[in-house]
Amino acid sequence: MKMFKCAFRAAAANAFKVNHGSLQQSVHTGGQLFAADKALLMKLRKSTGYTFINCKKALEMFDNDPAQAESWLHEQAQKEGWSKANKLEGRKAKEGLIGVFVGDAAAVMVEVNCETDFVARNDKFQQLVKDVTFATLDHHLQSRNQSKSGYVKNLLAGDELSRLRLGEGATLADSVALTIGRLGENMSVKRAVMVGVPAEWRIGSYVHGNVGSQQEVAMGRYGALVIFQGGKEGEQDMLGRKLGQHVVGEAPLSLGNMDDLPCGESETRLLPQTFLADPSRTVAEFLRGQQAKVLDFVRFQCGETSDKDQN
Repeated sequence: MKMFKCAFRAAAANAFKVNHGSLQQSVHTGGQLFAADKALLMKLRKSTGYTFINCKKALEMFDNDPAQAESWLHEQAQKEGWSKANKLEGRKAKEGLIGVFVGDAAAVMVEVNCETDFVARNDKFQQLVKDVTFATLDHHLQSRNQSKSGYVKNLLAGDELSRLRLGEGATLADSVALTIGRLGENMSVKRAVMVGVPAEWRIGSYVHGNVGSQQEVAMGRYGALVIFQGGKEGEQDMLGRKLGQHVVGEAPLSLGNMDDLPCGESETRLLPQTFLADPSRTVAEFLRGQQAKVLDFVRFQCGETSDKDQN
């Protein structure tokens, strides 16, 4: 009997050691898995911007596969975005950004709206502005390849913009819905202008209040494109910038003629206006000194209401 008890105690002790060791190993292994999960979770949050809870749910659903988790998050955000877009449709979106891209012979300017300046400064909203800008540029270049060379200017309204695609991917309407799902504000693509010029013409531009983190696209609350010829060699870029600053600051409504006489502070024609960068001369007088000629211009102000919008 005594021998049996000793054998039982020895077996129990060994079992405890085995089980305890297994428990330690299990806890240790569990700790490693939790650390891996946490690292994936933080990486997924950083790359997508979605909430902790949604990222955790996505990783759990797909056995910590970050690619599948991210794809599911995008799908859910887009679905939720469409739902939110319908709910928020009546809310005013008067904030946002003007986006401007200028190439050698083509330029694009777009307006994308949101509800608050806070969201306008968000990287994901600015990425949307960039996407709208380059989708518009692609559309312009494809259309230009099918048309004759020369000066081309096309305006697109919001409904036309929404149908454009990002390469072979989603439409801009889908991108807006996705961003609404992420940021929770009403948004819209309002308008765009595309210009293409012959080789001897130039495109000047200016964006006021540049806030964008996107290096390829200038972004702010005001933007202008100015089409011109001539200018002193090596100074055309600065000339284009000064003309763009004037258009943004003085808000002309029409071009006018080089020989027009100014009619005072209420002047709305560009060429007879007092030049913002040199108040001693009109724009026309400044251009003569630069041996240059303005041919056209476009000005966007974020949130401005056109006559069409009021009707």
